[in-house]
Amino acid sequence: MTYCVGLLLRAGLVLLSDTRTNAGLDNISTYRKMFVFEDPGERVIAMMTAGNLSVTQTTLARLQEAIDDPDATDQSSIMKSENMLTVATLVGETLSQVTAETRSRMDRLAEAANASMIVAGQRKGGRMRLFLVYPEGNFIEATEDTPYLQIGEHKYGKPILDRVIKVDTPLADARKAALLSMDSTIRSNLSVGMPLDLVVIEADALRVSQQRRIEANDEEFAAMSAAWSQALRDAFTQIV
Repeated sequence: MTYCVGLLLRAGLVLLSDTRTNAGLDNISTYRKMFVFEDPGERVIAMMTAGNLSVTQTTLARLQEAIDDPDATDQSSIMKSENMLTVATLVGETLSQVTAETRSRMDRLAEAANASMIVAGQRKGGRMRLFLVYPEGNFIEATEDTPYLQIGEHKYGKPILDRVIKVDTPLADARKAALLSMDSTIRSNLSVGMPLDLVVIEADALRVSQQRRIEANDEEFAAMSAAWSQALRDAFTQIV
């Protein structure tokens, strides 16, 4: 399982993913689920993946192959697409094709071939956008009313986002909310785990503003987790 969350704010984008992949309690591995494609000053695109690992890895490999193609066009490469809507469409078409191919080979295990992706970014002259792409290739987009999207094991991390995140939330607060959302998920589900990958993209920067991996022994994350737990305990005792 996994947990990835993307926040679309007036100030920019905040994206966070875990790295745990498991095929049973005795087969746990670490795989990156955050991928960044960047042409500084022109465009920046970030993707997060959840679901069948072979599907997501093949999808990303084909997208990269199209980027590297010397004959790439705005209809074949996400790094030449005219806007983020076309990027989401290309990702959806590729994911759908790979999913169908994998399902045809797996037959009775069709459900296990499911995968989904979060696609976010901005092109020069365009606005920041955030999409959730489904296995069938269709997608939904984050809006001012719902400025965040999740994939994977999302239910534990949703309450804090519902209460805190608004389109005008500052990036620092959004970053904190995303990390606490992940902390809540890690505490409640063993299939989600460290290390974490964090990406922040400021509006109109057209490049990654912050990118870091948060390891299990990260002191800042541990202190934030402890402070959040204490704040919840204090709030609970104060309610009559």
